[in-house]
Amino acid sequence: MRPPLEITGLTKVFETASGPFVAVKDVNAQIEQGEFVCILGHSGCGKSTVLSIVAGLERATFGGVVIDGREVVEPGPERAMVFQSPCLLPWLSARHNVQLAADRVDRPKSARVDARSYLELVGVGDAADQLPAELSLGTQQCVSLARALSLEPRFLLLDEPFSMLDSLTRFELQDTLLAAWEQHRRTVVMVTHDIDEALYLADRLILMTDGPEAGVGETLTVPFPRPRRRAEVLGHPDYHSCRRRVLDFLDHHARQARTSAIDDLLRTRNL
Repeated sequence: MRPPLEITGLTKVFETASGPFVAVKDVNAQIEQGEFVCILGHSGCGKSTVLSIVAGLERATFGGVVIDGREVVEPGPERAMVFQSPCLLPWLSARHNVQLAADRVDRPKSARVDARSYLELVGVGDAADQLPAELSLGTQQCVSLARALSLEPRFLLLDEPFSMLDSLTRFELQDTLLAAWEQHRRTVVMVTHDIDEALYLADRLILMTDGPEAGVGETLTVPFPRPRRRAEVLGHPDYHSCRRRVLDFLDHHARQARTSAIDDLLRTRNL
């Protein structure tokens, strides 16, 4: 049986003033229903490019993304995305930001969604009637998550949603996301460069090599049982070995990228 989400031979080439730039090349991955997957790599390795193509916001140059046997060519109601910045409509309250999204889903009138229930799911029900400018960045991002969940998507796509937050707020929102995921078990594809975040949240890590022409270098199954609690994960006997494996992978490919860049520079000077 085919997995519901397949990334096959995905290559993205951007045209630049100095010529074509291959951001990612021949990316392949299969993601199962209900799985929480993190795409991990250094900044600039094409993680967000891959996620944007999965979301249908960009088109692959070669290869692509297939959901249930159909190629992704545009955004669709089965996918919802949360970005690094909250991107809320500033003139609407938190509740109305969520309700506006929820009402776009084709549902029977009897099944109309109450936005407040999704705000409560992510722990910010008290902020329902406040405008985004009155909320902390962390609360705004919780509203963004509630808005995405209100669409009741099959696939939740997260592009470094906690990267702009301080450490304490980031930990709190990781716990919030995990609690919401454990309740509904939607398929999650999350981009991050934070190793500890990925190990805490994910079932599996897709490790990207450094760009240009970045690709999948390795996949790692995360061995920690669910439901997860941070102290139990940090105290697991395999935690530090998993973390070291990811660090070694990233360090190795960073050195390779630096060596390649130096070789290219020397080659250019010798021309």
